[in-house]
Amino acid sequence: PSSPFPNPEAFKQRLAQMQIVLHNQDNREHDLLDSDDYYQFQGGLTAAVRSIQGKNPQTYFGDNSIPAQPRVRQLRAEIARVYRSRVVNPKWIAGMMRHGYKGAFEMAATVDFLFAYDATTKCVEDYMYQGIVQAYLLDPLVSEFILYNNPYALRDIAEKLLEASQRGLWQDVNIQTIDTLRNLVHQAEAAVE
Repeated sequence: PSSPFPNPEAFKQRLAQMQIVLHNQDNREHDLLDSDDYYQFQGGLTAAVRSIQGKNPQTYFGDNSIPAQPRVRQLRAEIARVYRSRVVNPKWIAGMMRHGYKGAFEMAATVDFLFAYDATTKCVEDYMYQGIVQAYLLDPLVSEFILYNNPYALRDIAEKLLEASQRGLWQDVNIQTIDTLRNLVHQAEAAVE
């Protein structure tokens, strides 16, 4: 029997032929922004194809949570669905606020995963970044909760949003929002010290 061996040229040929990147999920316990696994696999493969072809392949999400009724959505639509139903959902945010440090950590992780999906797939819209600013950072109750319970999370959220702007992922952002984010980074760092 032959043993496996690295063959980067064969891999590049496969990437050059790839038209679709599909992620299937068979449960409702998690969504695409719950873990770094999803963007690492689907986003990583999408970025690899783009590096060879110069453009994104078509990206889809396969929802097999109801085996008798599988659904396939464009990745962009699935990210928008998760954004609306969880990321900026006031009920989800209130639930996170009941969990103190860990709740603030989960909010920051969600922002990180959204950013990473955008960096790898280009499937996140500007309004999502602005919505996070509104829901997490400009709402005084939420931002005070994050600052008090986990100032590192507040710093990380603001820094990730600034990075999204700096990298051109979030393009429609005004200077006042950038200034607010910078001030929040400083405020969080002062709280840590």
